[in-house]
Amino acid sequence: MGRWTFGLTFIWKVMLTLGLVLLYYCFSIGITFYNKWLMKSFHFPLFMTLLHLVVIFLFSALSRALAQCCHQRPRVVLSWADYLQRVAPTALATALDVGLSNWSFLYITVSLYTMTKSSAVLFILIFSLIFKLEELRAALVLVVLLIAGGLFMFTYKSTQFNGEGFALVLGASFIGGIRWTLTQILLQKAELGLQNPIDTMYHLQPLMFLGLFPLFAVFEGLHLSTSEKIFRFQDPGLLLGILGSLFLGGILAFGLGFSEFLLVSRTSSLTLSIAGIFKEVCTLLLAAHLLGDQISLLNWLGFALCLSGISLHITLKALHSKGESGPKPHKGPVSSSDLELLLRNREPGDEEDEDEGEKYFVAQGQ
Repeated sequence: MGRWTFGLTFIWKVMLTLGLVLLYYCFSIGITFYNKWLMKSFHFPLFMTLLHLVVIFLFSALSRALAQCCHQRPRVVLSWADYLQRVAPTALATALDVGLSNWSFLYITVSLYTMTKSSAVLFILIFSLIFKLEELRAALVLVVLLIAGGLFMFTYKSTQFNGEGFALVLGASFIGGIRWTLTQILLQKAELGLQNPIDTMYHLQPLMFLGLFPLFAVFEGLHLSTSEKIFRFQDPGLLLGILGSLFLGGILAFGLGFSEFLLVSRTSSLTLSIAGIFKEVCTLLLAAHLLGDQISLLNWLGFALCLSGISLHITLKALHSKGESGPKPHKGPVSSSDLELLLRNREPGDEEDEDEGEKYFVAQGQ
């Protein structure tokens, strides 16, 4: 009887994990192809990002209200001093990361974007060393060399290479390194109470909006104000279609962060990291099959080299975590193109505890 119960429990855990991975894939891969699809007809990526931030804020506020009603516990609300001094730098870096990433879709293919964005872990490691969140080790140097070499091989003599788009997404990856380092520092301050990703998204979105708006005003404001697709529209049906498409992107962005949280909270950070690697492969295969992205053998070898560096980093983090005795705060970001940060997570085999069940992380929503 005990063996039968164990078998059913194991099957249930496997099915649950597969379901959560598929949910994560749907949102993560979906938003990547959504951005590329929308940029073909709607050439205002910064305006799109601003609307996404509004949608994420509204869903976060709604989620906070529902959680407060269900659990009868007040949600965290930061003071203005903490909000401006501690949250603002992270919000500005996040806004630039997301904005430049979406902007790059005007110029580059999904495959080049996926590969270049995977290099974000390179900059995260660099800034983690600068801020002393990581200790310099020979293995980390090898990880950096593998990822940098893979990035060079993937972009070398690429037939669909675009310098402007590549510079945008590489800049986003660089800023992403600052973003996730600042986010880790921010969320390790337990007194702020921002371990819940819903609370974190709720507090970040307004400042992200204000930080990105000047960039939008300079590069897109005049063109958008004279565009017939929004302010000078003549067909209400076309306007509603565009606004509906933009709203869909906001739902995907919010769903991505929440699906990552579900996967980590029900399994482990290692599961999400491994799933992230296979997700990158799936994205490239879909881009080559559906969009006709041209990927040479040298490009594939470069991508494999980059993934080997990311895999090595994940393995080192897993071994380092197992070598530590007792629960300790996580000191370094977990590497994945969508999950570069894990702050608190239960170990496999830990029992569920609803009072302590909010073991959250914050991840790149787009």
